[in-house]
Amino acid sequence: MSTLFEGTSINGMKLSNRFVRSATYEGMAAPDGSCTDSLIGKMAELAEGGIGLIITSHAFVSPEGRARNRQIGIHSDAMIPRLRKMAEAVHEHGGRIVAQLAHAGAQTDQGISGFEALGPSVFEKEKGCISREMNAADRVRIAACFGDAAVRAQRAGFDGVEIHGAHGYLLSQFLSPHFNKRTDGYGGPIENRARFLLEVLEEMRVRTGNGYPVLVKLNSEDFLDDGFRQDEMIHVSEMLTAKGINAIEMSGGTAYSGEKIPSRNGVLKVEGEEVYYREAASRFKKRVKVPLILVGGIVSFTVAEGLVEQGQADYIALSRPVIREPRLVRRWQSGDRSKATCLSCNQCYQPILRGDGISCEVDNRLRAEKK
Repeated sequence: MSTLFEGTSINGMKLSNRFVRSATYEGMAAPDGSCTDSLIGKMAELAEGGIGLIITSHAFVSPEGRARNRQIGIHSDAMIPRLRKMAEAVHEHGGRIVAQLAHAGAQTDQGISGFEALGPSVFEKEKGCISREMNAADRVRIAACFGDAAVRAQRAGFDGVEIHGAHGYLLSQFLSPHFNKRTDGYGGPIENRARFLLEVLEEMRVRTGNGYPVLVKLNSEDFLDDGFRQDEMIHVSEMLTAKGINAIEMSGGTAYSGEKIPSRNGVLKVEGEEVYYREAASRFKKRVKVPLILVGGIVSFTVAEGLVEQGQADYIALSRPVIREPRLVRRWQSGDRSKATCLSCNQCYQPILRGDGISCEVDNRLRAEKK
């Protein structure tokens, strides 16, 4: 049996294999952020398709931290009943599910949230959209929002939570000199820039207890001249480990990173082109002692297997490949180890723009042509 199909556990959360569905914005929540039947069905489909661990799309922890329309919310107790149905649907298929908790910070869509954007420093997202620098009261309140959201996930039956500290959202902004220009105890050296993230983790630990799995998603680097760097990522990972984090998912890039945005465009023709963050993962594994979940550009079974067997990752996270093939892991487990059919074309976001929710646009067009 391949090592990818071994049973493992993360802080008591038992997983049937080493495949993770990385958080993927679906654009399928209700206007208030609650889970719709179609979104719950999407999670159930992924679980039935063999994914060992599903991480939800970024759930906003407070109204002013909302990034997008039809984004899932975990900001209110009113969200719990439908979140519980989502967790139950995944569990019915033998899967595990973790809620990703997020605040968009300076990336907040003020037209959707109705609130001013907040960030570590004043940041101009676009003309006429400038975030306000957070003060001490803001930090205390937002850390509490993360804690409240973790408790809601726990009450709803989720198997754990993941802190979104990547991709240029609020906690990533604090880590990055590109966004963080503060001169107080939350700016400057990386130890200061990591302080808010550590406070959020501590708040969540106090609220949920040490036995509840808490993961974090970090950038390997920002791919910006003045951004978060690999050596800083490793240092922050060590600090998080000391504070009790249970696993770290590694990604990279921001909306401002040019060709190196998190969802890079272009077909990966040969296996040697796969794995966006291989170097960073290798450096991580030499220094950091918690499990590494690696995402980004992995579309071949043999590449995924090699990463685990060579000690460069503990878990393999997939995003776009399981949009086109929700049963990809089941297919690989059955013996068909051919490459994922995903083209990495990013057309899966077009149905979201139409209000239909995420799906593979290539397949949508093929089906339309056959009619």
